[in-house]
Parts: sequence; C-alpha cells; structure tokens
Amino acid sequence: MRQISDILIAVVIQNNNFVSLILKQLMNFKSEINQLRRKFTRSMTLVFVGRSSITLKPGEEKADIKRVLINRPNHRLGNILMLTPLVQEIIAVFPDVKIDLFVRGNLAPIIFENYEQVDKTIKLPRKPFKELIKYLKVWIDLRKNKYDLVIDAVKGSSSGRISTSMARSRFRYFGDDFSDLAQKLPDYQHMAKCPVYNFRQFLTLVNHKSNSGEIPPLNLKLSDAEKENGKIVLNEVTKGDERETLAFFTYATGPKIYSQEWWDEFYRKFYPKYKDKFNLIEILPVENISQLNHKLPAYYSKDIREIAAVMSNCKLIVAADSGMMHLSCASLTPTIGLFSVTSISMYEPYGNSNSFIDTRQQTHDDIIERMEQIIHQNG
Repeated sequence: MRQISDILIAVVIQNNNFVSLILKQLMNFKSEINQLRRKFTRSMTLVFVGRSSITLKPGEEKADIKRVLINRPNHRLGNILMLTPLVQEIIAVFPDVKIDLFVRGNLAPIIFENYEQVDKTIKLPRKPFKELIKYLKVWIDLRKNKYDLVIDAVKGSSSGRISTSMARSRFRYFGDDFSDLAQKLPDYQHMAKCPVYNFRQFLTLVNHKSNSGEIPPLNLKLSDAEKENGKIVLNEVTKGDERETLAFFTYATGPKIYSQEWWDEFYRKFYPKYKDKFNLIEILPVENISQLNHKLPAYYSKDIREIAAVMSNCKLIVAADSGMMHLSCASLTPTIGLFSVTSISMYEPYGNSNSFIDTRQQTHDDIIERMEQIIHQNG
C-alpha cells in the first residue's frame, strides 16, 4: 500500500481530478496483497514516470553540477548508511556541491550530520495513510527546488523513481539506467557500490572525468570530539581496563537472528581464547536484548552517533547482519558480518579490513580464524 500511495500522491499533484476518483476507490481496499501491489506499482510507474534526461553529447561542454538531489525513500539504518559512499563520491568530484536527500524517517540528518555539503533532508512520513496531508505536502515541496542532477539511488523503488521524475532538474537518471554495468563489474550488485558506479557512468555521459579507484567505504565522519567521548564511554564499560576491545553485536531482526544456543556455542570458543588478551563486550540493540544472556559486559544506547563512536574505539567488531553491522563499518572499525539469509553480494562489509562469514557454510572456528587474520593484520 505504501508504494501505491507514493504513486497516487505524485500523480495527484499533476492531475487532481483524475486521481481523486482513483484515490477514493483504492482507499477502500485494506488488504495488502503483495502480487497485486507489485503489478499495480509496475504498471503505474511505466505510465506516469519518464526516462532519463541525460542530454549532453560527446564534444559538448561538460556539466557543471552544483545542486544534487539523491532519492532513497527508505528509513532503515543500513540503507541510509549505504548512501554515504555515493555522497563522498559526489563531493570528491564536485567539492562545492550542495546535496539534498529525499528519504523516509529521521535517521538521515543524524547520519549526515558532519557532511557539510548535505544541505537539506526532505522526509516522507513513515505511515503515509495516517499522515496524508503531511505526506502530500512533502511531494509538493519536492517541486519547489531546482537541481542540476537528480539521482534515483537504487533500482526497484517506485517512490524513488517517482520522486526522481517529479523533481525539477537539468539531468536525472534512474537506478536501472546503467544495469548493463553488471556484466562488467562483479561487485555491481552491492547496495553501497552500485550507486557510485552509476554516478561514475553518468559522468562519462556528460563529458566529465570520473574516479576509477576503490569505492569509498561507509563513513559516518565522526568528529574527534565524538571519538574521544566514545573512548570515555567504552572506558566506563570496561572499568578502565586499558587492553584493546573486541565487541560483539549479537542481535538481528526476523530470520537473520541467531539463536542463543548458537551464540553460546560461539562464546565457549572465543571467550577462553581472548579473555586474557582483550576486553570483550557486547553491544546491545535498541530492543535491549542479549543473545549471550549478558555473559559479557554490555553497552546500551539509543544514540546512533555515540554507538558508532564507541565502536570506533574497538579493535574489531563481530556483528550479525543488521543495520548495526553497517554502523560498525561506518565507524571505520574492522567488522566481520555474519550472514545466514540475505544476499552477501548486496550487503557484505567491504574495505578497511572488513570481512564476512557465511554461516550457512562456515563454522564458529572459521569466524575465529577470520578474527585472528584481522587482528594480526591490524597489529
């Protein structure tokens, strides 16, 4: 229903009479039948959303990009964090750029707090049918600004596609415009890397030199003051022990969660090995649940930036596949992600000595072996 609402709200701005009739009829349907929703969304998107408007040709003057809108109408921590490489890439090419973000929820301003080039966050309410007036106002506000470039950050998002089409801009491209790159780039499917590759390809079409190096890592851009505060907080958890810290994030949502029995078995292997060498702590989720039954000293906070600052003072973090795993990567601490359900190629930690373990095929011993490699690699 949320995707249907995105389409209807977008269209109502352009054609009130036509949509008001459809809206009245659709609002009567309460059940969310996924197949019907997907078919409807796909059809409506094709009808109301245009294609790219990349107009420069080889030999023409290269594009001067000063204002950019990135569309990622999502509220999840990991998905918003995975925009940080794209933002870094845009800033690297256009240092004086101003970037607006079109998202859901309240996390984006927190995540991009220290990105001075991120100017404004346009936020969709998370429950559109309960906040219909506010929801409509956001779409109207989207039309007020004019951009040099509008980016649909990921393919497959109907609201992202619509917002990219509606925003006023000289250039725009959609998440699937450069899908042929998947044949050339083995890591193109990664949710953080794909938007960067697409941006680089766009630059070649507007006669602008693009970067060709490694994709920037997830980065929260913690300040020195934040890191120092994280050190103080971690020191309280470890009771002043000056040894380096290994941290474990044991929780995840839905089918990604590992049982307490799984973590108990892992604990019996890593605890004797590391208890005399490092501080060992558990970082708890917002739900305040410990899959280790509080066998380790625990750190708990709802402050995203403080959590990342504590993480930044750790030697290594082992984390179940989750938004907190991506937050650990964005703290720039080496992170091992544990995967059992989701696509590793789309979500794996990368760069900065980060790694992953596929627990469907690998064991607790494999995790410890990977921990040893990273610990020794980083002194």
